[in-house]
Order: sequence, then structure tokens, then C-alpha cells
Amino acid sequence: MARPEKTAAVADIVESFNESAGAVLTEYRGLTVKQLQDLRRSLGENAHYAVVKNTLAKIAATEVGIEGFDDLLTGPTAIAFINGDVVEAAKGLRDFAKANPALVIKGGVLDGKSLDAAEIAKLADLESREVLLGKLAGGMLASLSQAVYLLNAPLAQVARLAGALEAKATEDPSILAGGAGTPAAPAAEDAPVEEDSAPAEAAEPEATDEAADAAAESTDA
Repeated sequence: MARPEKTAAVADIVESFNESAGAVLTEYRGLTVKQLQDLRRSLGENAHYAVVKNTLAKIAATEVGIEGFDDLLTGPTAIAFINGDVVEAAKGLRDFAKANPALVIKGGVLDGKSLDAAEIAKLADLESREVLLGKLAGGMLASLSQAVYLLNAPLAQVARLAGALEAKATEDPSILAGGAGTPAAPAAEDAPVEEDSAPAEAAEPEATDEAADAAAESTDA
């Protein structure tokens, strides 16, 4: 490969590292062209799978400040540059490797930190971001469903409860399972006024009459 071509190839790898959320290094020795195509399709928009030369990948990794890659860059190497959900990409690679043992996951990098193969496997075992957000939303909705009074509560009161639930979810992750207790009763200031309760102004005429009687008695005296 001519020097200008090598420079351009390194620049492409550097750009892929910089634009991706993470990367997974694999050895694809023994995979057919069709299997590589199937792998790229299975990753979809979550990752861009590219075959690289080890020497050029080492130079690119050094340029972007990634350490610990030299020992991994041996044999036929391809890198999955993750552009979408990191967990989903790791799951896709793990599942493909199970079905096609010729694909070997050697390690990777996430947020600038090197990961070994075991750490990539743990990443693949995590739940996706969408699932975690869904559990959070489900837990909060389960708590809100217990508060029937919110149907007629002022908007400000609902906003305060939502904020409290969000804070509780941060402090106590068990709320994600929908286990939050029944919300406290509305504060006195937010309690609805009973229809048969007399307005406060009703007492004022009586107080005024008593004052007038007292003034009259003072005059007679």
C-alpha cells in the first residue's frame, strides 16, 4: 500500500473511532464472505463492521489515545464501530459468535477505556437503554395509578408528585419494579373545600353586630 493510501486509511479509522460510541475488536478467520455480510446486516444501524489492517489500526488507536489495543491486534482483524445502542451491538456480536464460532470477540473500547472479551460479554448481558427506560416509566406509572385523587388534583400538585417520584427512583432503584408505596394524601393547602362548609366571610356580620351592641351599651351608660 502506497504511503498516501496508508495515510488515508489511518485517517478513516481515526474518524470511525472518533465518531463512534465504542468499538469491538474481532477476529474473523474462517468466516465466509456471506457470513460477514450476514453479520453486517444483523448489526443494522447499531454498528459499522470494517476489516482493518493491524498496523494501521495500531497507528489510529494511538492517534485517538486508546491504550491496550496492541495485544489484541493480531490475526485477521475487523472492528465493529458502534454508532447506535452499545448494548444492542454487543448482543448482536455475541449472538452471531454463538451461531458462528469462527467469529472471536477479543475486546474493545467504550468511552475511551479498553475492555477485554469478558467485559464485552458482560456488556451484552445488560438490558438495552429502551428496556431500562421502559421499566422506569412503568414503575412511575404504577405508582401514579395508586393515586386516584390525582384525577381531580391541581396540575401543580401532580407536578410535585412526579418530581418526588423521579427523585425516589434515583435514590431507590427498586421503584423501577413498580414497588413504590401509595402516595401521601394531599396537603391541607391543596385539599378541596366541602360544598356545605360555610365561607369564612359568613362570620363577619355576626362580629359586626356584636360590636354595634357593645357601642350602644357604652353610649347608654
